[in-house]
This record gives sequence, structure tokens and C-alpha cells, in this order.
Amino acid sequence: MKRLNLLLPALLLCSTMLRADELQTVTPEQLLDMQKNQNALIVDIRTEAEWQASGLIAGSHKLQAFDSEGRFEPEHWTSRLESLKTHPDQPVILVCRSGNRSGKAGQVLTGQRGMKNVYHLSNGLKAWQQTHPLIPNCASAACK
Repeated sequence: MKRLNLLLPALLLCSTMLRADELQTVTPEQLLDMQKNQNALIVDIRTEAEWQASGLIAGSHKLQAFDSEGRFEPEHWTSRLESLKTHPDQPVILVCRSGNRSGKAGQVLTGQRGMKNVYHLSNGLKAWQQTHPLIPNCASAACK
């Protein structure tokens, strides 16, 4: 019984530590709050054609994650992502059209690359556009 009393807290601690690196979802309102109050890095992982067709979230960075054939090369992409961060613990919020690609990329970053503070916009820009505008064409300094 003593072993069980010692084992249970250890297992709970380990499970909490594992969960700290899991990809988390955010709502549009949470994204805005994190962008304003935590200097979160907003990264739009869609294609150039998608950016041109619909625009971007103000202050977001364009960093296409998947090629035209749907392949994701995490090593090269992660190094470019890291260069955008202003400090190592800066929260990163990935954005795509529906949340599918940002979820997949986020799982790679947290699960395979061990990154912390990674989030993705739940239901992507579809959810965002229900209550917030996008910056059209994004040729201005509002998008990077």
C-alpha cells in the first residue's frame, strides 16, 4: 500500500509534465488576448494563393508549412519559425483555413520537435472571420 501511495503522485506528476508539451487550441478571442498581453507570435501557415485570396490576421506572419503536394518538412520550417520568435518562450499560435493543417503542424512541433507554448486557432480562419476582419491582400506592414 505504501508503494501505491508513492507511485500514484509520481504518475500524476509525470502525466502533468507530458501534458505541458501538448498542442493547445485557442478561440479567436483568446488569440487576440495572447497577441496583446503575451506578445504571441501569430503564424499563418497557408499558401500564398490563400493569403492573396482572403487576407490575413493583422500582425500575423506568413510562413507556409505544407508544399503543393501536402508535404511538411519540419526541420527547415521549424528553423524559420524559431527565427521569428523574439524570445525562446514566446507563445506561437498557428493559423490555417479550418484548423486542420495548423493542428497537424502543431502536433509535429510539440510531439516530435519538443516545442512548448504552441497553440492553434480552433476551426481556423473560418471561426475568425465570423467575428473579426482579415487584412486584404496583406501587402502592408500589418502583415509580415
